[in-house]
Amino acid sequence: MSPAPWHDRDPLSTGHVISTVCALMRTEGLDVSMTTIARACGTSRNFLYSNWKTASALHLRALTAELAHAFVVADRTRPSDGTVRGIAEHLTEVVRVVRRHPTTAAVARASPTAMARAHTATDGPLVRTVTERVSDLLHPLAPHGGVWSDDALRSRPWKIMWVARPAALCPEAVGDPEWEATLDGAFAELSRDLLAPWATAD
Repeated sequence: MSPAPWHDRDPLSTGHVISTVCALMRTEGLDVSMTTIARACGTSRNFLYSNWKTASALHLRALTAELAHAFVVADRTRPSDGTVRGIAEHLTEVVRVVRRHPTTAAVARASPTAMARAHTATDGPLVRTVTERVSDLLHPLAPHGGVWSDDALRSRPWKIMWVARPAALCPEAVGDPEWEATLDGAFAELSRDLLAPWATAD
């Protein structure tokens, strides 16, 4: 294993703090306190409060990092080839990665109200992360100008996010192959339907 980047060994670096919060949230969800974070980081609560103000702000930064990383993981295991089918398969892998991530289960277990809000959120860093990443994936469908050159295609990242959430934010399905296959199949079909007008590129 290669050595960790220098910032991950510096208790005062943003990278070290966020990676520590990510690790803690995989078991505790949103119940991770500033005291716990400071102890695990090897720093003080005063330092954390001076930079992030609240534990919730750190939770959100960590969740945003984990969500962005889900796209990276999916790109390694099921990369998109730029076609409608390839994009749908890649997005289905992202959904699967999020659903199986330990933090998803931890948040659902410890903070069911927050998980319920996540199903209907219309703005915020997590929503923006998803829509921006999906927009990037859709660019090959409009080779002359990308998503922003096509008003209809520009609406698809938002719609794909909405149909993805029931499948991604369902950690209770993990371990049940039939249930997971149903969720993945339904999302893949819906995403292909949403992108059907651009399927000629296939």
